[in-house]
Amino acid sequence: MEWVRGETIGHGTFSTVSLATPSNIKHSGEFPSLMAVKSSNSYGGAAIAYEKTVLDSLGDCPEIVRCYGEDQTVENGEKLHNLLLEYASRGSLASQLNGEGLPESTVRRHTGSVLRGLRHIHSKGFAHCDIKLGNILLFGDGAVKIADFGLARDLTASKDGVEIRGTPLYMAPESVNDNEYGAAADVWALGCAVVEMFSGETAWSVDEGSHFMSEELPKIPEELSEEGKDFLRKCFVRNPEKRWTAEMLLNHPFVAVDCEGKDGQRDEIFMDVKEDVTTSPRCPFGFPDWESVSSESEAQYQPLDSPVVRFESLVSETVPDWSISEDWITVR
Repeated sequence: MEWVRGETIGHGTFSTVSLATPSNIKHSGEFPSLMAVKSSNSYGGAAIAYEKTVLDSLGDCPEIVRCYGEDQTVENGEKLHNLLLEYASRGSLASQLNGEGLPESTVRRHTGSVLRGLRHIHSKGFAHCDIKLGNILLFGDGAVKIADFGLARDLTASKDGVEIRGTPLYMAPESVNDNEYGAAADVWALGCAVVEMFSGETAWSVDEGSHFMSEELPKIPEELSEEGKDFLRKCFVRNPEKRWTAEMLLNHPFVAVDCEGKDGQRDEIFMDVKEDVTTSPRCPFGFPDWESVSSESEAQYQPLDSPVVRFESLVSETVPDWSISEDWITVR
């Protein structure tokens, strides 16, 4: 397919996201009139190819961003690897906050959408490994979809040599302490996302002079309803084997009203599950300032014995520049 590259709308560590439109009229009915193209040079090409493989394995799901294909182009003398994706006209949920939280009714609705996406991802044998508001996209029709599968992990593959992945403020205790990344870690990250969505602030305190993860559990907003607080308690369980799954959480009253079937009934299974709500581990380290590591990082890390060293390797000072705009370029 021939397409035209438009203005740049985002930057990652190893890739750039631009607008794209089909340039060949015969494809105008097969593809949307406006798409997003994620492009990287040869250094990040492997991540682009891997993300395409993951999306192909996941197949169609209303709560996962669609992929329209991949190709390679040469632009300004540089070879680029491109991934054509669904364009989210309203950006990510992170861009919707503006320092303030969203109404609880909206949080419930968005959380239900993300849970349905996670249920699908996990049922296909994958973990996303970087659930955060920046990777949850909002579309013009109100749809909410999970994006950015560059760090997704095939749960059927060997755990040997698994590299560090994720964003520090969303990482589960087992990821911090044991370098484990499974479906349960996505649920913990979702809990952090729900806190941030509702309060406009991260679940962990990152005030100057504070120590990251020095508290026993992420802070649950007092203004949240009792149903919301209970939902988060089911996400923030130290033992990943006792943490509620995405399937179980879809039956929780906090989101179940948004997930009812046509008959208005919802499944009551799992609602009496008992779990250990012991506190999350205290980490013997702290950093005054934390920025999210790029989910597109290509750095390969070897498993490390020390959580301190693992977290140090995740810190990034790179700040995306969202202001760049380019002229249209025809890509053949």
